[in-house]
Amino acid sequence: MVGIVIVSHSKKVADGLYELIDQMTGGKINIGKSGGTKDGRLGTNIDEIIEEIKRCESGDGVLVLVDLGSSVMSAQMALEFLGEDYENKVKIADAPLVEGAIAASVEASIGSDILKVKAVAEAAKNLVKI
Repeated sequence: MVGIVIVSHSKKVADGLYELIDQMTGGKINIGKSGGTKDGRLGTNIDEIIEEIKRCESGDGVLVLVDLGSSVMSAQMALEFLGEDYENKVKIADAPLVEGAIAASVEASIGSDILKVKAVAEAAKNLVKI
C-alpha cells in the first residue's frame, strides 16, 4: 500500500492529523509525520522527513503532504538526499494538508496506486465545504 507522510511546521498539527487519518483508515496504511524542528520550535526537519519516508515506503510508494512555504522546500530537499532509489517512489502532492491527507489516506487504504492517491489528494483543492 501507498504510505502517507505529513509534513507540517507544527508538531501538534502533524500529531493531530496523524491521529485523524489513523482512525479513518483503521491502521491499514503506513503513516509518517514530521512536525517542528529538532528542538521543538515551529519549523521543519529534513532528517525526520527522510526517516519517515523510509519508514513508510513498503514498495508501493509514498505520498508526502505539506502545509506551506518551507515545508515544500524541506520535502523536496529530503527527496534529493534520498537519491535515485526513491526518485520514482515518492511524490509530493500539491494539495491542502488536512483535506488532501484525509482523501489520499482513504484512497491508499483501498489499495490504489500512488498516481491515483496523489490525484485524489490534489482534487481536494476543489472541495466545496458549504
